[in-house]
Amino acid sequence: MKPASINAHARQVMQAVQGSVASHSAAADRAITRSWRRCLDQYQLDPASPRAPDVLEQARLREHRAPLEHIIAVAHWQMNSLHQQLGRDGHVVLLTDARGVAIDSVFNESERVEFQRSGLWLGSVWSEEHEGTNGVGTCLVERQHVTIRRDEHFRGKHVGLTCSASPIFDASGELLAVLNLSSVREENSLEQRFKAMALTNLSAKLIESCYFLGHEPQRYLLRFHPDAGFVGLLGEGLISFDESARICSVNEAALDLLGLAREQMVGQSLTMLLETPMEQLMSQASLQPNVCWPMRLVDGRLFYGQLREPIRPAPLTLAPAPNHHDERVCLEDPRLQRGFARALRVLERDVPVFLQGETGTGKEAFAAALHRASSRAGQPFVAINCAAIPETLIESELFGYRGGSFTGARKDGMVGKLEQAHGGILFLDEIGDMPLALQTRLLRVLEERQVVPLGSATARALDVRLISASHQDLQACVAEGRLREDLFYRIAGFTVELPPLRERSDKGRLLDLLLREEAAGAKVRLEAGVRARLLAQPWPGNVRQLRTCLRTLVALAVEGRVTLRDLEELLPASAPAEPAEDPLGISERQTLLRLMEAQHWHVARVAARLGISRNTLYRKLRQHGISRPG
Repeated sequence: MKPASINAHARQVMQAVQGSVASHSAAADRAITRSWRRCLDQYQLDPASPRAPDVLEQARLREHRAPLEHIIAVAHWQMNSLHQQLGRDGHVVLLTDARGVAIDSVFNESERVEFQRSGLWLGSVWSEEHEGTNGVGTCLVERQHVTIRRDEHFRGKHVGLTCSASPIFDASGELLAVLNLSSVREENSLEQRFKAMALTNLSAKLIESCYFLGHEPQRYLLRFHPDAGFVGLLGEGLISFDESARICSVNEAALDLLGLAREQMVGQSLTMLLETPMEQLMSQASLQPNVCWPMRLVDGRLFYGQLREPIRPAPLTLAPAPNHHDERVCLEDPRLQRGFARALRVLERDVPVFLQGETGTGKEAFAAALHRASSRAGQPFVAINCAAIPETLIESELFGYRGGSFTGARKDGMVGKLEQAHGGILFLDEIGDMPLALQTRLLRVLEERQVVPLGSATARALDVRLISASHQDLQACVAEGRLREDLFYRIAGFTVELPPLRERSDKGRLLDLLLREEAAGAKVRLEAGVRARLLAQPWPGNVRQLRTCLRTLVALAVEGRVTLRDLEELLPASAPAEPAEDPLGISERQTLLRLMEAQHWHVARVAARLGISRNTLYRKLRQHGISRPG
């Protein structure tokens, strides 16, 4: 849009807000005028600004998508259907989160450049605070369907768009997402505009209904309507309830049909609504109900319903050799097999699992295999290395934060790893390196099953199963005051000792698995003697060292052949009988030993004195063979 036109639009906005020109018409215009006033008074936006919409980088976009992968999966098919019904050309369908960030999109690939020029692409931020009056942003504020046509946008830059947006609510009535249809072309008829509005609203309701139907499979689900022919269709009421008939959630259609408010129903017994005995109702429950039966309310009204019984998880069967079912991990060593089977059994009962093993023994791979074999395989697996994140960042990484909580915080905040793992499994590697202050917060989260992001006063429910790991002796960490004793007992519900590679009986199968992965489909042949030499190595760096060695050998292979000479260049046959004297190393060892003794073996104090991280200090202590006297 040309600068002169943008300026003219800005004057029109200012005049409308000040009341010096008449609004177009109707209640929709009152919503638009309210939005324009918010843009001026609250957000202090300039309608003439040519600034392009903000677009998040990939890492931040993933943070917005991660908590909503379930709704993205539900919505994407319907978004494609909406796009097709409207003729595809000139339209883009966006799904945004509750902060206005576009987390999914459907459009014609040939029109990508045109839509991106308008800011209509993944990661774009369409909240009112950022972009003024627009379909997504105004829908988020008004919490109802809105259509914003061309010059009804606040910013002159967007007057080439027509946007139709509908809210999507979760089973608790909270705004979950927004479905938005934007067109870069003018609809020439009222019929076309009405069709776009109606189909967008219908698609949002379908997504909302599908989400409700799948969100609590462990609950009873009652579907009902005054007309038996409407049960199973969009206008049906939905109520989920537990074994004691306590109502857990209801959809908007149920509230409308019953004439009740959400707070009058949720938490109450279903018997307060029904004259039909609960025994009769429960006798109709089925995993796949297909027959409607009559039920009468206490006020005398007659409805027809279907009742889906809870979907129970299949009985857990533990295979004696998990790697037969999981080709991504080798667990044929009997100790690993037994440890895996027992860990999986207790994890399914929500008992925390702790993995103990040397560095490089494959603790994260073991945890990921537990996740894939568990009943939560379809839910998130979130891994965080407590030793790899600076102490100043680990709290925000775990708990997340609200926008503007501290200097340098992102404006729209960040979802923490704990929330990202909601419904799934959280893996905390090197938990012995977690700062003490953070250990206190983590313990509270694990006990109360809720998390409070930094800068927020609102607690959010949290459902995670915990696997943690360390190469350190955590009991020694407790004795030294580096790990809270109560946290140790909370995370170490069941301990699995992962043996070092040199002690594993399945080294041959593991070697084959790693070589196949590193070859990535290419044919690689080991020359005579190479395999035996690899299996004979002590591998102090364990699986990680073996994998790195194999990756290097595959890269060096000529015509797919790994020679003994290649291996010998990486792994010399024997070390010199008398290592050359290393005066710097000797001096460093003596200095470390003197400082550790002076500080009574308090690792954190020595690390601070040297100006290095605790992880670096631990590595140097191991390198020089320094350990605390028994």
